[in-house]
Amino acid sequence: MDAILVQLLDGLSKGSNYALIALGLTLIFGTLGVVNFAHGALFMIGAFCAVTLQRILALGYETVDPTRTDFLGNPLKVTTTYVEDIFGPELGGSIIEWSVPLAVLFAIPIMLAIGYVMERGLIKHFYKRPHADQILVTFGLAIVLQEIIKAYFGANPIQTPAPAALNGVAMLMESVSYPIWRIVYFCFAMVIIGAVFAFLQFTTFGMVVRAGMADRETVGLLGIDIDKRFTFMFGLAAAVAGLAGVMYGPINAPNYHMGMDFLVLSFVVVVVGGMGSLPGAVAAGFLLGVLESFASTTWATTTLPGINQIIIYLVAIVILLTRPRGLMGRKGVME
Repeated sequence: MDAILVQLLDGLSKGSNYALIALGLTLIFGTLGVVNFAHGALFMIGAFCAVTLQRILALGYETVDPTRTDFLGNPLKVTTTYVEDIFGPELGGSIIEWSVPLAVLFAIPIMLAIGYVMERGLIKHFYKRPHADQILVTFGLAIVLQEIIKAYFGANPIQTPAPAALNGVAMLMESVSYPIWRIVYFCFAMVIIGAVFAFLQFTTFGMVVRAGMADRETVGLLGIDIDKRFTFMFGLAAAVAGLAGVMYGPINAPNYHMGMDFLVLSFVVVVVGGMGSLPGAVAAGFLLGVLESFASTTWATTTLPGINQIIIYLVAIVILLTRPRGLMGRKGVME
C-alpha cells in the first residue's frame, strides 16, 4: 500500500504538469482553432523567467571587509546583493531564497505580453489557413525561441532550487515520505486549473468567451468584439503554460529543450481528452500521469521492458479507436 500511494502521488505530480500544459493548448484551440506547436516553448520561457529573476536578485556589489582575510592575509572582498542592501540581510536573504515562488508574480505580466505579441504578430494571420500551415509556422517559432534561450542562457541546465522550507520531504504516513515541493506543485496546479474554470464559468467575460467558442459568428453579430477577448485568452493560455514552467523548475532544472520534451506528450493529452474540451484535457492529463507513474515501477518495467516509454501512446490508441473524439470531445470540433 505504501508503494501504491507513492506511485499515485508521482502520477498526480506528473499529471499536474500535463494538465496545465494541455489546458493552455485547449484554450487556444477551443477559442481560436489554432494548433499551437509553440506552446511547449511558452512552458520553457516560464521556467527561464524564474532563472532571470534569480539572476536579478543575485546582482550586487563588492566591498572590502578589513576584519576578514584570505589565505594570503589580504583583506577579503565580500559580495552584497542589492536586495540585501535595501531590505536588510534577513529579509533580503529570504527574498532571494523564495525567488521561485516570487517568480510566479514576475512571470504573469511577461507571459501575458508574450502571448499578446505572438497572437497579434503571427498567429492571427493563420486563423483561416490549414492546420498543416499552423503546425509548421508555430513549430518553427518554437525552434527560434528555443535557440534564443540557448544562445542567451547556454545549453546546460540551470538550477532553480525551491526554498529550504519546501525542499525537504513530508511524512504522509509512518513509513511514507514524499518531496514537499511536488505536493506544492500539485496544489498549485489545482489552484490554477480551478481559477481558469471559475473565470470561464462565473464571469461575464468568460461566458462571452464560451459563447464565442460555440458560435463565433453569432456573438460577433451581437456587436461584441470577440477577437479582442480571444486575444486575451491566448495571453491567458501563455500565462498558464509559463506558470507551470516556473513551478516545475525545482523538479527538473530548466534547459533550452524542455519545451520540446513536453510538446508531443501535451498534444497526446489534448487528443485523448477531446479536442476543445477543457475538462477532458485536465482529466486526461491526470489519467495519463498516473498510468505513466505505475508503468515506471520495477515490476512493470521487468515484466514489459520499455512499457513506461509507450504506455501513454498505447492508451491514446485504445481510446481513439473506441472514442474517436476523445474522452470528452465535442461533436463537430474535429470535423
